Amino acid sequence: MELNTIQHLCELSRLRYEGEELVRVMDEMTDIVALMDTIKEFDLTYDDTKDNNSISFNEVREDVPKDSFPREKLLANAESSDNCFVVPKVVE
Repeated sequence: MELNTIQHLCELSRLRYEGEELVRVMDEMTDIVALMDTIKEFDLTYDDTKDNNSISFNEVREDVPKDSFPREKLLANAESSDNCFVVPKVVE
């Protein structure tokens, strides 16, 4: 990368670097771009035939409903208003 490009990117992102810092940022950005270029070496085409072929639907457990926590106990501390649940405000 060129120094002018880095200065332009810094200006766009409202970052202020001067002198040695600017050169360091330029070196770091060059390293980042070089790292991103290595991704091109990988074959990233998706093959859905290779996706989870080891799982057979015959091996999946049966979905059987079972008793859970008592509803009354879960809702004991909930405030109800017009058939809705009221929760405390956490964000202003």
